[in-house]
Amino acid sequence: MIRIQRILVRTDFSACSEPALKYAAEFATSMAAKLYVLHVAEYSKEGGDPSTAKYIIPEYLAEADEKSQSRLNQITDDLKRRGVDAHPRLVAGRAYADIVQTAEDMAIDLIVIATHGRTGFSHLVFGSTAEKVVRLARCPVLTVKPQASPLAA
Repeated sequence: MIRIQRILVRTDFSACSEPALKYAAEFATSMAAKLYVLHVAEYSKEGGDPSTAKYIIPEYLAEADEKSQSRLNQITDDLKRRGVDAHPRLVAGRAYADIVQTAEDMAIDLIVIATHGRTGFSHLVFGSTAEKVVRLARCPVLTVKPQASPLAA
């Protein structure tokens, strides 16, 4: 029998992330698994565009990290009030690479990630974090479309 004990869900704090959070919370509850809510700060020197790193203001990074951590804490606190064993994780870097690395470092059994539904030119230019995670992750990955989740009822 497959035993899922550790679930990683990525949030970028957008409305598109919410259905993935709902799925991950439902799975974590039904499987008595720990849920790690991950936000990857891509505005940092580590994760941002190397050509723009010299323009990053250190005070801005500290403030942005503080705001991101606060939002993560709000999300996990809300999940905990609903009985989910939820834990926040904030890392700086590139989303797809750090999702995969975090999953590997933490021995995650399942990654849940939202798709943004981009198509055409924007998909070609921006690529898809979800696609890269699916290709690179060693554990199963559940992708969730941005429509409302049927589990949210």
